[in-house]
Amino acid sequence: MISSYDFIIIGAGSAGCAAAHQLAQANVGTIAVLEAGLTNKVPQVKIPFLLAWTRGSKRDWKFQSKPQSELGGRSIGVTRGKMVGGSSSINSMVWFRGRRDDFDKWGVAGWGWPDVEPAFEAVEGLIDPRPFPFPHALSSAYALALGDNGYAPPTPERESAGIFHVNLHDGARWSAADAFLEPARKSGRVDLLTKASVERIVFEDGSAKRVVLVEGGEIEARRGILLSAGSIGSPAIAMRSGIGPAHHLKNLGIEVVSDQPGVGDNLHDHPAVGLHYAGSGYGLEWAQVPHWAVSPFNWFLRRKGRLVCNIVEAGAFFRANPVGPDGDDRPDCQSHFIPVMMGYKGTLLAWGAGYSADVNICRPHSRGSLTLASADPQQAPVIDLALLRDERDVSTLVNGVKRLREVVARAPFGDLRGVEEYPGDRVQSDAEIEQFVRDRCATSYHPVGTLRMGDGDAPVSPDLRLRGVNRLWVADASIMPAVTTANTNAPSMMIGHPAGQFIARAVKGAV
Repeated sequence: MISSYDFIIIGAGSAGCAAAHQLAQANVGTIAVLEAGLTNKVPQVKIPFLLAWTRGSKRDWKFQSKPQSELGGRSIGVTRGKMVGGSSSINSMVWFRGRRDDFDKWGVAGWGWPDVEPAFEAVEGLIDPRPFPFPHALSSAYALALGDNGYAPPTPERESAGIFHVNLHDGARWSAADAFLEPARKSGRVDLLTKASVERIVFEDGSAKRVVLVEGGEIEARRGILLSAGSIGSPAIAMRSGIGPAHHLKNLGIEVVSDQPGVGDNLHDHPAVGLHYAGSGYGLEWAQVPHWAVSPFNWFLRRKGRLVCNIVEAGAFFRANPVGPDGDDRPDCQSHFIPVMMGYKGTLLAWGAGYSADVNICRPHSRGSLTLASADPQQAPVIDLALLRDERDVSTLVNGVKRLREVVARAPFGDLRGVEEYPGDRVQSDAEIEQFVRDRCATSYHPVGTLRMGDGDAPVSPDLRLRGVNRLWVADASIMPAVTTANTNAPSMMIGHPAGQFIARAVKGAV
């Protein structure tokens, strides 16, 4: 038996939840939101500090990249939320729109800054990002490393440091599911189906008609389907459904519905590397045992204490490279500050107290790809992040490490200042820093771009239609032509807002 809805949203992640809210408000009919993972209504998701343990759990897709040639053959973990709320239920809740010119430089009609600003404002009216409420003294000091920014968060528009704004309410995570999906479900028009993994989309006469589930069964979409499974999931589902590079699909025995060579291309993320300091900070040491012992009671009874920590409480944007020949002096690096002794020897936490800070490339040049390993939906796709493949990214990270050390040195830590334990004094020259970067570089878990939006050969049109077929739209970070300058969760939710509007207009116009 095939169940039927007017509309299907594949993925209950950041953009999918925002789109569901818009579609419910537009009253386009019944909507099924399909989520491959589990519920987000568990303490390990709601308690901010436990995000460190949620990663790598059954609520994480636990993807791994293919061995990266520029990183000594290392594979890189690609954390993605496998639960209601998607990666907004597993991330550090940091809220940044990005730079205004990020959107202008996309060069896509209808997606410049004047177009997206109202969407951000509408989304923020529900997600309501706020300054992190209980920063560690170290975080408050790091927030002053580039001058007093007042109560404002750091901004990628200029060199600045500050306490992050986060989607955290009453000491608990406030995900896209909380802000958008739950209100949408109260309309009575939205059903949420968990443990509903999509094998493929079925087309009839060139139009998306229904989805086939891995767990068995099919669901019909009378009016359309929104693909919102993220930069890894969305292109994989598209290719399993016959939309992608024809030669690749044919090699895997997949019938080609639409030859779209750009599907899976343009994959990129923010490359990052961290410095670790021993001294003050949260950590595992005898003096802190009593504080950790009472922290669960503090959280459950008062919604305060250490467990409210979202791991990355503060940060900065700064310029690492010389000013460009065209006068470009935009911040090219972002830093996240962590007032916790995080393990750097293969363990999550290490004995002792300390803090760390990372440096991320704001606008990386390297581009990778995503392909299918097979037509089997239970086999992970081949993820090539192409980290540091472009030498300009290597140079930026080397310069970024040097500038980060300067920024950390300028932070007014006072008696709380620690000693750089890793990599430490043994890494000083450019050659030594480059080797450190290649040995330790990972990402900030911000993959984008695999279903690039744009004109011409871009797989997705400016109104978010997947080219070559009908009644199928895409809304998530996969449509970004280029990654935004900062964390991508806010832009992903923003993308879901106009997606719902585009689709509502299209399906109402087809009546």
